[in-house]
Amino acid sequence: MTAPDPPLAAGHPTHIPLSAVLLIVAASACFTTVDVTVKHLSQRYPVPLLVWARWGVQLLLTLAILAPRLRWNLVRTNNLPLQLVRGVLLVASGTCFFTALKFMPIADATALNYTAPMLVTLMAGYFLGEKLTKPRWAFIVSGFVGMLIIVRPGTEVLNPAAFFALGAAGLYATFQILTRKLAGEDLMVLLFYPCLVGTILLSLVVPFFHYSAWYPISDILLFIGIGVMGFVGHMLFIRAFQVASASAIAPFTYSQLIWSTLAGWAVFGSFPDGWTMTGIVVIAGSGIVLTWYERRSANIPQSDPVAVD
Repeated sequence: MTAPDPPLAAGHPTHIPLSAVLLIVAASACFTTVDVTVKHLSQRYPVPLLVWARWGVQLLLTLAILAPRLRWNLVRTNNLPLQLVRGVLLVASGTCFFTALKFMPIADATALNYTAPMLVTLMAGYFLGEKLTKPRWAFIVSGFVGMLIIVRPGTEVLNPAAFFALGAAGLYATFQILTRKLAGEDLMVLLFYPCLVGTILLSLVVPFFHYSAWYPISDILLFIGIGVMGFVGHMLFIRAFQVASASAIAPFTYSQLIWSTLAGWAVFGSFPDGWTMTGIVVIAGSGIVLTWYERRSANIPQSDPVAVD
């Protein structure tokens, strides 16, 4: 699962390395793999257990791979309270999104989660003082229209699961705003705290749910795979933004909508209807058009790299 923060424009460089594009597409595939696995397991296991596995495994991998090199720098921060709040928001967002996946087609839930960039754009204008230009207002309105096309108020599509997906987007947008306020922090520290907070919080909650006394080996491997694929996706995502500017490759993050549509059709036999496909195109298209427009406008500074969940 990822809903990238809408990048501000950067007029340069105009060249987009193929390696960066491939990294983003691969990262999106990893996140879709997580979503497919979660949807499969959620039919038999409670969502908090899946969220716990998601962050618990990633925490172990982060400690094993990064802690020996970074040591105490992995937890060194100038704003611990804000880091902890970010962690809580990301756990809440993930819980809402996994709940939506349990009851909704993957493509539908992912598309609704991609309303987060519109919310970030709007919130950044009010809370961070970023300029809300006419193209950005058009982006916000288009995203809202795309969301309405998907949920279609008054129809059975607008159900509690859809509200969980939209709630996940709202929580993730707030997480992104706090991430921008911590722009001076080390990226690995920003990635580590949500893992830590998520694992601790879910470890307190998980024991209160009913579980089967026996887990098939295949399911245990899938639980581990959720965290592994999430971790790999994050590393690929970070590497992509080290290779190219955020504004250059942000449009390719929408490839997750393609992966989700194909995965839902191939694995679960669910393909979006005409209305949902239209909504997906509107949401993705508005983000891509805004990025293209602002990338050509050198008077708007480039934003910080996108944060991922």
